Order: sequence, then structure tokens, then C-alpha cells
Amino acid sequence: MAELSTLWIIRHGESTANVAATRAETSGAELIELSHRDADVPLSPTGEEQARATGRWLAGLPECRRPDVAVVSPYLRAVSTAELALHDTGVPVSRDERLRDRELGILDGLTAHGVRQRFPDEAERRARLGKFYYRPPGGEAWTDVALRLRALLGDLRRDHAGQRVLLFGHDALVFLLRYLVEGLTEPELMELTREHVIANCSITDWSADADGRLVLGGFNEIGHLRRQGAEPTREDEIHAEPV
Repeated sequence: MAELSTLWIIRHGESTANVAATRAETSGAELIELSHRDADVPLSPTGEEQARATGRWLAGLPECRRPDVAVVSPYLRAVSTAELALHDTGVPVSRDERLRDRELGILDGLTAHGVRQRFPDEAERRARLGKFYYRPPGGEAWTDVALRLRALLGDLRRDHAGQRVLLFGHDALVFLLRYLVEGLTEPELMELTREHVIANCSITDWSADADGRLVLGGFNEIGHLRRQGAEPTREDEIHAEPV
């Protein structure tokens, strides 16, 4: 199967849930105060400006380096980021549910402290199984998300061979695309998650080398935000997991 020319993934801009999650974790609360279901969480004002700054970066790319197509998570925070970043670019955009955020099941909306207090057995089970394979009741393991991303990559390679493809998604997807594209092992992937927090509107990219294999260019890059006058943020998604 032919390879893509370039693949980018951009994490969505800061969301109101990112702000609420940070506030809840810092205060020691068990619950994150949310007024929307996960799929409907909007961007914060800072997140909107990050998305516009990303758009200014895209507009400054040479024509030969701009994306041919964009594929977006259907979650509002990702859709809004894409709309603001791609405004007036003419880049074709489609939504794909395989780019949605990881589903947390019964742990949704809980802080790490809340999980330990309300579901101590689940906290213990996660510690035993490890982050990669643990599946919360009603939710997804990282391996489940990897399966849907693997299928998406196959479709992209088939339908957009030789093209430049831009994805808008969520932090776990950034890590898992590195796992899939670069053939990382579980220990290598988990080391990345311990060392890095994926920044809002950060850019990770791969380009095809002379042998047609995708090679990592930049990872979790936020220099474009600073250059375009936007405030970088690194608030986590609502993980609701003990760490």
C-alpha cells in the first residue's frame, strides 16, 4: 500500500473542560465540574486564539507544503479548532468518529483522586494491568483506540496515497499515532506518556523519506503558537485515571 506524503496531527485548542479538570485536580476534588457531555465540550477563549494562531501558521506554509485534506474528530472542541484553523483555506474537511477521544466509561468526569475514592478496585486493577491494556467499565483501553486508528490509517493510505493529510484530534491519539506509524513497543509508548504532556494545538508530523516510509519530523511542537502570539497551554484531557 502506498504511503502518505505528509501526516500531521494537531491536538485541539484548550477546552473549558481542560480548565475545569486542572482546577479540580489542583483543589483535590473528586468530580470535575462539567456542563456538557464530552462530545460537546467547547473551546475556551484561549483555545479559540490558539486555533486562530494555528490557522495563521498554516496560511504561511508554501503552497507545496499545505495539506491536501483534513480529517477531524467529531467532538466539538476538535471541530471548532479545525474550523478556525482552516478558515478560508479551501482544504476539504471530513469528520471521522475513529478520531474521537478515548471513552472513559464509569470513570468519566472523575479526577484521579475521585477514582481512588469511589472506585478503589478499578484503581488497583489499572495499576496491575498497566495504562496500555486497562479498560474501565463502559470505556476503552488504549489498545481499543489503537485499533480504530489503525483502521483509519489504512483508509487514509488507500484513499490519499502521496498526499498531505492533516488530522485534528486529542492527546491520546498523538501518542498512539507515534506507536502505530513508528512501530513503537508498549514500554516505549508508556515512556513517552511519562515524559510528555501533549500541548493544546501542538503539532506532530511525519514525512515520507526516500524509501517511502513515514519519518517523525516534529513532536508536540508549539513554536507556531509563540510566533503567532497565542498562549501555549498543556492542560490534560479529562483522564480520570490514577497516575
